[in-house]
Amino acid sequence: MNDKITKQAGGEARYRHRSRIHSLVLRGLVYLGAAVTVGVLLFIVGYILAMGVPHISLDLFELTYTPYNVSLMPALINTLLMTALSLALALPLGLGAAIYLVEYTGRGNKLVGIVRITAETLTGIPSIVYGLFGLLFFVTALGWRISLLAGSFTLAIMILPIIMRTTEEALKAVPDAYREGSFGLGSGRLRTVFLILLPSAMPGILAGVILGIGRIVGESAALIFTAGTVAELPGSVFDSARTLSVHMYVLASEGLHIDKTYATAVVLLVIVLLINTLSALVARRLTKGKTDD
Repeated sequence: MNDKITKQAGGEARYRHRSRIHSLVLRGLVYLGAAVTVGVLLFIVGYILAMGVPHISLDLFELTYTPYNVSLMPALINTLLMTALSLALALPLGLGAAIYLVEYTGRGNKLVGIVRITAETLTGIPSIVYGLFGLLFFVTALGWRISLLAGSFTLAIMILPIIMRTTEEALKAVPDAYREGSFGLGSGRLRTVFLILLPSAMPGILAGVILGIGRIVGESAALIFTAGTVAELPGSVFDSARTLSVHMYVLASEGLHIDKTYATAVVLLVIVLLINTLSALVARRLTKGKTDD
């Protein structure tokens, strides 16, 4: 009996020892992966800053583009316009679809599974495929030409699955007690969604918006086919418009202004950091306000 107890205790000790070793190995792998990720990020950002900051000048911010100043200001304004139009198209659709899937369909609904698989599939499609679709449908079939409007619709289709899925997960993360309390006080489903659930899920929704903006700002392949490469401010939504990412691609392809390409990359990096910081501050303020209430 004592030998059996001794063997059992020894087996448990060896099991705990192996578990401790496995935990240390996994923890080391996690730390290593995090260190490599942060290191790569710092290297890329540092390289861009080192190559681009010395070449930033006032000529880059002139309102009119010429072959001599290769100003990025028209592309910067076009990027902001493209972002605003794309979000105006995709955000209401994404929010509405996510609200319907989470709040208005029953659990185990087959439609929900089909929509989720479709959204995940659309998220993984290469951007060049979206560009070819936009060229064939918006530019050719609808006759919108290569324009700001065609590019905005193409980007809206690209970011729609991202906004929909992140909003859906954010709504699912809201505790059911919020819904039950609202219904118990006599509020309807629509009122509950807009006054209780959406404010509670706003940090997650903003995360999806940030991801969508990042894809819009960094997109070039799809916009070359749909928005064009004209480095001028568009007179209307049916005129061609070059964004910052396309501007970088054109300068790098020409090979005549590589220094200006790095300077444009610095400006693009600063814009993305500002957008992310602003969104994080808004999400933190909303969360703090909700906690205070």
